Amino acid sequence: MVLDAVVIIFSYVLAYFIKFKTGLFDNEGAALSFEIYLSALLVIVPGYLMLYALFNLYTSKRIQARRIECSNIIKANTIGLLCFIVGLYVINEPNFSRSMMFIFYVVNIGFEVLFRNIVRYALRSVRESGFNLKHVLLVGYSRAAEQYIDRIKANPQWGYMIRGILDDEVERGTIYKGVKVIGTIENLPIILPENKLDEIAITLSINKYGKLEQIVNMCEKSGVHTKFIPDYNNIISTRPYTEDLLGLPVINIRNVPLTNFFNSTLKRCMDIAGSIGAIIIFSPLMLLVSILIKCTSKGPVMFTQERIGLHNKQFKMYKFRSMEVQQPKEERGAWTVQDDPRVTPIGKIIRRTSIDELPQLFNVLKGDMSLVGPRPERAFFVDKFKEEIPRYMVKHQVRPGMTGWAQINGYRGNTSIKKRIEYDLYYIENWTLAFDIKILFLTIFKGFINKNAY
Repeated sequence: MVLDAVVIIFSYVLAYFIKFKTGLFDNEGAALSFEIYLSALLVIVPGYLMLYALFNLYTSKRIQARRIECSNIIKANTIGLLCFIVGLYVINEPNFSRSMMFIFYVVNIGFEVLFRNIVRYALRSVRESGFNLKHVLLVGYSRAAEQYIDRIKANPQWGYMIRGILDDEVERGTIYKGVKVIGTIENLPIILPENKLDEIAITLSINKYGKLEQIVNMCEKSGVHTKFIPDYNNIISTRPYTEDLLGLPVINIRNVPLTNFFNSTLKRCMDIAGSIGAIIIFSPLMLLVSILIKCTSKGPVMFTQERIGLHNKQFKMYKFRSMEVQQPKEERGAWTVQDDPRVTPIGKIIRRTSIDELPQLFNVLKGDMSLVGPRPERAFFVDKFKEEIPRYMVKHQVRPGMTGWAQINGYRGNTSIKKRIEYDLYYIENWTLAFDIKILFLTIFKGFINKNAY
């Protein structure tokens, strides 16, 4: 917090000199003296430190992602700026430079991110050298214990040292990636006083949860920080969330950010604006493709197909026709394959370049689809995959998309459905507007050319 205060003061003074001493900006706000501007720090410094604390910037950074920390810094600074400007209007101070505060906003975010990354890398270097470690004991040998060890071993910069595992059924001396089973759970009251532990992680297998209350009681008597790592990550999502029902904790199996009204409205606004803009930009190309299709093969320009969308509802998805016209009963219940005789010469080009999917912009405008989301499938495949692939139907909790996280990672066409669903579930559970923008940006560079489109 002291170092943050230094960074805030430095950024503020630097912003003052950039505004008033470099000649890059006008003299708005110059009527007030430097001393008056400095006096504002009496409000800014404690106010910003409280905001940093509110946004969890003073919690342990051992495993927190840099992206999350950077996001919290931006949020705290944004609220701080807005509050300060509102305060200026409340006290009726028109001479205080608003543009200087905007400069401070940008400079302070930059220096905060830089400073915290320097500290982060310094601490990680120290931990990788074997210092500043947290010593952990695992109680219970399970899949959760193995997965926890896997992650700790793969990230020595986190600074965790696993001292051993206690389990009643696994033989003493059993080793997993250098971590040894050192005794039974009954040994816990003996081991705790003799070992200087920082944390105890309860990693019981799911069929042994009857012992959980007894183990928690033993751990809490020791005064050592205890955490619980559940052995059911194959059942629930990676980011479940809890609700407080009058003191009763309720675990929601899956967190879907787009079920939030504000998030879904924000995404829908982006879809409407983006689809209108894209239709205008690509209209000459769509007109040219329509003419080429009409001139080179018999049949309609557009091809419609029933797909399954949001909440398992069917909708007609539009595409440029890239194959010879077939009777519905003759259409194969499978994807096209390499050198498929049904594909027209123009169809090969527009399928490989994804131009055939441009009419789906009208699906987005109608609300059947989104610019970004899991790709929709035909009812035939949905009925097939929901029986074969766990959690397949979760993808229908959001609108299907023209492009998606799975597609830009190469899972399109005749590729692994299981891997595609893994990427779709990650997108659904981790959605943000910035994530959508990232996917759209990456689609421009590696999403249009589809080597698996025949």
